Amino acid sequence: IFYTDWQWTSFVVFSISQSTMLAVGAVYYMLFTGVPGTATYYATIMTIYTWVAKGAWFALGYPYDFIVVPVWIPSAMLLDLTYWATRRNKHAVIIIGGTLVGLSFPLFNMVNLLLIRDPLEVAFKYPRPTLPAYMTPIEPQVGKFYNSPV
Repeated sequence: IFYTDWQWTSFVVFSISQSTMLAVGAVYYMLFTGVPGTATYYATIMTIYTWVAKGAWFALGYPYDFIVVPVWIPSAMLLDLTYWATRRNKHAVIIIGGTLVGLSFPLFNMVNLLLIRDPLEVAFKYPRPTLPAYMTPIEPQVGKFYNSPV
């Protein structure tokens, strides 16, 4: 999930975490079940889950592109093709497939993020309604008790 008001930081952090999640999770299931196509299935489930999350945030009043659905499926298809091509060598699917996912996932998502509105525009158009308690400004107390007899 990419929060558009922290676009670059989220892009880097989520690219690393989600490509790792896809590669490790899908390779584990493929090696465990021996079924090619597991990565694409796994990515489809995560995509649908993100659509549901996007709808939930939208229902709470956030702008529609506050959450951008990551593009998992093409990277997962590359991982499935790698598994199919290197079925006899489990280490090859981990190294080659993981590298392909790690390189392609950020690329697909960069294109995806170029298609959304400017995060600053969204941030100023839809300000947060209230500040959390720890961010509420406190008036400075300097000099308040300067002439106090106590």
